[in-house]
Amino acid sequence: MGPRPPLRITRLGRVVALLIVCGVIILSTGVIWRVTQRASGLTTPAAVGVATSSPAARQPKAAPAGPLEDRLLAAARDALPTADAAVARAVLAADLALLAVLDEQVTAAEQQLATLLPDSPYAALTSVPGWATVRAGNYGAAVGDPHRWPGPRQIYRASGLSPMQYESAGKRRDGSISREGSVELRRALIDLGLGLWLNDPAAKAYGQALRARGKKGAVIACAMAHRANRIAYAMVRDHASYDPTRWA
Repeated sequence: MGPRPPLRITRLGRVVALLIVCGVIILSTGVIWRVTQRASGLTTPAAVGVATSSPAARQPKAAPAGPLEDRLLAAARDALPTADAAVARAVLAADLALLAVLDEQVTAAEQQLATLLPDSPYAALTSVPGWATVRAGNYGAAVGDPHRWPGPRQIYRASGLSPMQYESAGKRRDGSISREGSVELRRALIDLGLGLWLNDPAAKAYGQALRARGKKGAVIACAMAHRANRIAYAMVRDHASYDPTRWA
């Protein structure tokens, strides 16, 4: 076996990592400031060394602190940007500029998808609450030609969301989802179910009923995906808009 190729981190990955680091710094500084405020009477972020408009504002204004307050102040200062902050800000600015370009490309792709979807068999899906162009387009791209599927059961099974079944001594037991199938289709069905769960009153009631029975979030998500799959298949097959009374 040859040497392993070096790990490459994309610029988008750097953006995410930098944003996480910045969030941790901000969160830790805020928590330390609030705890210190209660412990020693500090009233402003400048009291723990946060940079402000004037050098004088950077000086602590608290009363003489005890050992606990000293440790809190030291931890807060350690969490603040160091002398390398200028370089970090430059790198972050460049990555954010790249992220802005990617956002523009995503917007352009969504606009192009919005022009293509009305001419496809999946145009009616946008009449469902919570199913806009992207969700309907992802489902259509994952399913492909709808006429090649005998029914929604086959689509659901092809997504890998069907539970695995174990048989022993004449008894059958359902396990976790099989995950055998199309990842794109599985994601599309989960996303459709999420859209229903958040926007459709009947789906909300169904989800609340499952939660009241003690079902976990993953089980509810699969049940919502199953419900969304049946609705989407019937709408595409019948070329019909969404009728909430039919699926109440």
